[in-house]
Amino acid sequence: MKKTVKAKKPATVLVLRTTDADGKSYGGFQWPEKGAVACKDWNPKPECGNGLHGLLWGAGAGDLLDWSEDTRWLVVEVLASEVVKIDDQKIKFPHGTVVFCGKRDDAVRMVAERAPAGTIGVAGTATAGYRGTATAGEAGTATAGYAGTATAGDRGTATAGYAGTATAGEAGTATAGDRGTATAGEAGTATAGEAGTATAGYRGTATAGEAGILTLRWWDGKRYRIGVFYVGEDGVLPNTKYKLGERGKLVKVTP
Repeated sequence: MKKTVKAKKPATVLVLRTTDADGKSYGGFQWPEKGAVACKDWNPKPECGNGLHGLLWGAGAGDLLDWSEDTRWLVVEVLASEVVKIDDQKIKFPHGTVVFCGKRDDAVRMVAERAPAGTIGVAGTATAGYRGTATAGEAGTATAGYAGTATAGDRGTATAGYAGTATAGEAGTATAGDRGTATAGEAGTATAGEAGTATAGYRGTATAGEAGILTLRWWDGKRYRIGVFYVGEDGVLPNTKYKLGERGKLVKVTP
C-alpha cells in the first residue's frame, strides 16, 4: 500500500506596511482590511512602482511608513518566491493576503512571532545579524551586527556594529562601531568608534575614537550652526564625551 505524500505548502513571508485612515496608500491605491490584494500592473523589475510595496519582516526603512496616530498598520502574507527586493530598505510583490489591519503594536507583534531570528523590524526592539539592517520605531531599540545599519525612532536607541551606521531620533542614543557613523537628534548622545563620525543635535553630546570626528549643532542666538572637531587636534581627546558651550566652544562633559 502506497503512502499518501502531502504536497509541501509553499513558503510564505510577512510584509509590514501602512495606509492612511481610509486604507489608501500612495497613488490612492485601496487596501482591504482583510483578504486578497493584487497589483494590476505588476512588473518584477527591482525598482519602485508596478507592485505592492512594504518591509519584509518589518525590517528596512522606517521612514517609508506612516507614523500618524490614525494610520492603519497592515500585515500581508506573501509567497516567498514572489518577493522582489528593490534595495536594502524595501521590497515589492504582485499579490498577497492581508492577515491583519489595525494598530502598530499588534501588527509588529504578529510579524515578530513569525520572523526568522535577526530580522525583526519596526516599532519595537529590532535586532539584525551580520550585515543586517534593523529599524525600530518611536522609543524603540535597534541593534545591527557587523557592518549593519540600525535606525531607531524618536527617543530610540540605535547600535550598529563594526563599520556600521547608527541613527537615533530626537533625544535618542546612537552608537556605531569602529569606523562607523553615529547620528543622534536634539539632546541625544552619539558615540562612534575609531575613525568614525559622531554627530549630535542641539544640546547633544558626541564621543569619537582615534582619528574620529565630532560634529555638534549649536544656537548662536539667531541661527543654528555646526561645530566640527577632530580627535587628536587642538586637544580633542579620543573616547571622551563632549558638548558645546557658549559661542560653540567644545567642552568636556564630566561624569
